[in-house]
Amino acid sequence: MKTRHKRLAIAAGVLVVIGAATTLVLNAFNSNLVFFFSPSQIASKEAPVNRTFRLGGLVVEGSVKRSGVVVDFQVTDTAQTVPVHFEGILPDLFKEGKGVVAQGKLQDGVFVAKEVLAKHDENYMPPEAAEALKNAAISNQKTATSVVTSK
Repeated sequence: MKTRHKRLAIAAGVLVVIGAATTLVLNAFNSNLVFFFSPSQIASKEAPVNRTFRLGGLVVEGSVKRSGVVVDFQVTDTAQTVPVHFEGILPDLFKEGKGVVAQGKLQDGVFVAKEVLAKHDENYMPPEAAEALKNAAISNQKTATSVVTSK
């Protein structure tokens, strides 16, 4: 084998190794990527099925049902509501009417949460949840305006 062919074989081998490493890194990154969805997006079927994502909004007043460490509640963005099932200990700051972000999967129309995060002070709300609530409020205003103008 000539020197030129050896160099070409080494270069091809290096490219294959770099390509394999890049593929593995991107695959690991993609499997750990968690997206945020609002109840309105879930209702419109934008959320993935059988994949972990985050759901954010406000806990509906009077919706929290506890049975030991099993908790069922509803999350809303004022336009749509999603039922949530969680088995575990909720954060101390978890309350009805307050902001919450839950991470889990959607199963048969119920969001099964593996982790529930609550706000950390009176003024904080995750940016994604605040944006979802704002968009839902705008959507509600447009709907109300179209109903009034059509009468």
